[in-house]
Amino acid sequence: MKFGIRKPSLKKMISARTSVKRFVRHNLGLKAPRGWGWLTNPKKALYNRIYNRVTFSVFSLMKKFFSK
Repeated sequence: MKFGIRKPSLKKMISARTSVKRFVRHNLGLKAPRGWGWLTNPKKALYNRIYNRVTFSVFSLMKKFFSK
């Protein structure tokens, strides 16, 4: 498990927003509501919950510095 700052990847950011799988899910309405990850894939949901609490993004740091 990674702790601390996440290294941003422009390639992954773009591919996540332009994938065929995402396009189909959003257009057909096949998405489960927020918070239902525990039902669909509990192991992945637990990992993501811990990962998101112990790491942070460069962009969130920039947001904190420049928002004041």
